[in-house]
Amino acid sequence: MAEGEYVPTPVKWVRDQVEVYEASGGKEGTTLMNTGLPCIIVTHKGNKTGAIRKTPLMQVKDDKSYVLIGSQGGAPKNPVWVYNLRVNPEVEIRDHEQVFNMHVREVTDDAERARVWALGVAAYPPYDDYQAKTARKIPIFIADPV
Repeated sequence: MAEGEYVPTPVKWVRDQVEVYEASGGKEGTTLMNTGLPCIIVTHKGNKTGAIRKTPLMQVKDDKSYVLIGSQGGAPKNPVWVYNLRVNPEVEIRDHEQVFNMHVREVTDDAERARVWALGVAAYPPYDDYQAKTARKIPIFIADPV
């Protein structure tokens, strides 16, 4: 993961989630928005600013890899982090107390997409509702260990 200055998001709940998660060393704040559903923190580099960004996402595992789903609640636009990963695929993932250097790739194969989408829906069933709510094809990335 490239070095740079960490610039927190202007979105309060995201800033708060990241702060609690990291300040506790991954012992607290490990469920997304206190839902009880496990989350990870993805540290990535901004595609325009080069700043370090941190994003909490649902924890969706696929063996030693992670599935990153750009749902943004079914919003009409992709979350900004999607564009960051497309340009800068080297990330760091914090999963509770463990931190991994990972390389991401966007899933484009339909069969692989169906398989990992099912993993996402198993972890968080509203993903199907989010896809139905938006005209865009929700982006999916696989983060593999470096």
